[in-house]
Amino acid sequence: MSTAITVVDAFTDQPFAGNPAAVCILPRPAPDAWMRDVAREMNLSETAFLHRLEDGFSLRWFTPTVEVDLCGHATLASAHVLWRQAYLPPHAVARFHTRSGLLTATNTADRIYLDFPAKLAVAAEAPPALLSSLGIGGAIWVGKNQFDYLVEVATEAEVRRLTPDHGRLAILPVRGVIVTSRAEAGSPFDFVSRFFAPGSGVAEDPVTGSAHCALAPYWRGKIGRDVMTGYQASARGGTIHVECRGDRVILGGQAITVLRGQLL
Repeated sequence: MSTAITVVDAFTDQPFAGNPAAVCILPRPAPDAWMRDVAREMNLSETAFLHRLEDGFSLRWFTPTVEVDLCGHATLASAHVLWRQAYLPPHAVARFHTRSGLLTATNTADRIYLDFPAKLAVAAEAPPALLSSLGIGGAIWVGKNQFDYLVEVATEAEVRRLTPDHGRLAILPVRGVIVTSRAEAGSPFDFVSRFFAPGSGVAEDPVTGSAHCALAPYWRGKIGRDVMTGYQASARGGTIHVECRGDRVILGGQAITVLRGQLL
């Protein structure tokens, strides 16, 4: 039996920008090996697999090489598909049971909002390979949470011109590395970032919702506002609206369907 698959560009309102995710809505749980094969075949940052439960949907995320514990853009893409393909009424809350607990999504006229756990980074000593692998001589701050290193550099220009050594980054014992700075004066954004995860099968992730679970509380402490706007300055680029709410982070963004097909 064939299975429908949809590719959605997340955290953008333009096709071929933001971060593409493949979304498979299944009639029942699928074998892990099959999901890994599909994710490898799709070769996107993440492929999401959902099936209906009594009070929502089971949701799992796979890169081309590993299953991950938290993914923002593929959750946004999944919610977009549920509403656009009438699995849920337009104003129903999407409930996702995941490896990071219950996550919810709400649909408004201008964007989708995800309710995610905050992932605070705490100050950490940079391992010898970290800054040199990024190609930077120094950092304003280095921290680490349960997933990633977080590195603040001095300027947006420095973030944008990074050309990391992905082979060396891949040996670090973390999911990935977030590099960030305050946005340039006059920018519509509060901060910018990039995210590299070669050890998880993704050299550079175009737009990373879960990284903003660390970026939002970090920049709240420096900027002094709960509500901010971040820009992930990858080649594709994407905008994430964030709001800190205690131990949660609300991630807001748009999405657009670019492809529908069948897995045969």
